[in-house]
Amino acid sequence: MVVFLANRANLQSKRLHDRIQNRLSGEFENVRRRRAEPREAGPYRVVAEVDPRQFLGDDEYPVATARVEIGFRLQTGEPHEYYWFNWIEPERSLLVGWHQDDTHDNLGPVHLQVNDGATPIAHEPAQFIDSHPLDVIERRLNSLRDAVLAVEWK
Repeated sequence: MVVFLANRANLQSKRLHDRIQNRLSGEFENVRRRRAEPREAGPYRVVAEVDPRQFLGDDEYPVATARVEIGFRLQTGEPHEYYWFNWIEPERSLLVGWHQDDTHDNLGPVHLQVNDGATPIAHEPAQFIDSHPLDVIERRLNSLRDAVLAVEWK
C-alpha cells in the first residue's frame, strides 16, 4: 500500500510530473517528461511506452505498441486539480482516458473518454477521486486494464 502525506496546496507542477515519471519508470519503457504542446492543457505530460500484450495479459491483443500519457494542471480555480490520463494506440488511432477538467459538466468533474483518432466517440461519467495526484495515478493505473479491455470494436 502506498501512502501520500504531501500537502496538495504546495504542489509544484514540474516536481509533480517528475514524481509521476519516477513512478512510471518501474512499470513502463522510455518514460519521459515533456512540455505540453499548445493544443494541450496544463504545462507538462509524462509519456511512457508500453507493450499492450504484456500489460493487459493478452497475447492476442491486436496491437503491439501503445503509450500512456498523463498530465496535471494544478491551478484551476477549482478545489481540485485537472488531469488527463490517457492510453493511446497510434496504430488504431485509439485513445481511452480519464479527464478531470472543465468539459462535459453534465457528466460530473471526471469522465472516461474514448476517441477514434481526434474524434471523441464516447463519454461516460467516472469516479471523482479527491486525493493527492500521485494517489490518483495509482488508482487509475489499477483501473487502466479494465478500461482498455472494455472498449468493443465493431
